[in-house]
Amino acid sequence: MFFAFFGSMIIGGIVGYVSEKWGLTNNGYLASIIICLGGVFLFYMLRVMFGISFGPPGLGAIIGSAGALIIVPTARRRK
Repeated sequence: MFFAFFGSMIIGGIVGYVSEKWGLTNNGYLASIIICLGGVFLFYMLRVMFGISFGPPGLGAIIGSAGALIIVPTARRRK
């Protein structure tokens, strides 16, 4: 379980970096990675506490990080 958590965090960081690299978000690299790590952490805690999962921990990491990037928009709007 311990290694699954760190593997999930690494996958979340990769998803944050790739989403910024491909232009899917405009948050900045560090902000996107932090948002994804937060989403992965929350999704992993849901998995541990309540047994909610969508398959292996890697798939949960991808779903959690992508969901966090969708829910938490931090792009600055210009007036």
